[in-house]
Amino acid sequence: MTARARTPEPFEPGLIPAPGELLVWKHHEHFDRWRDLPCVLCTKATPMRSHRGEPVHKVCAEGWIAAHPVQAREGRFASDISRKRGKTDDDHA
Repeated sequence: MTARARTPEPFEPGLIPAPGELLVWKHHEHFDRWRDLPCVLCTKATPMRSHRGEPVHKVCAEGWIAAHPVQAREGRFASDISRKRGKTDDDHA
C-alpha cells in the first residue's frame, strides 16, 4: 500500500469574525517558529502572523476587530478557510 501525496492546505483568508468573536487561525502559516517580530498592534514580540504576513498576536487582532468594526470589513484580519466545507470552522478548541 502506498501513501497518498498530501496536498497543501489553502492559506487563504475566510470570514471576518463579528466584533467579540474569535479568529480561527489553525493553519501552520500563522506561526513563524524561527522569528519573533514586534506585534503591529502592541509592539511585544510574537511568532504569530496574519494572512498578510503581519506579525500580530491573535488576541490583539481580535481586539482590533472589536474596536474597529468598519475597517475590519476590509479584511486585515480574517479566519482561515475550512478545507472540508469551504467556510470557517466553529471549533475554537
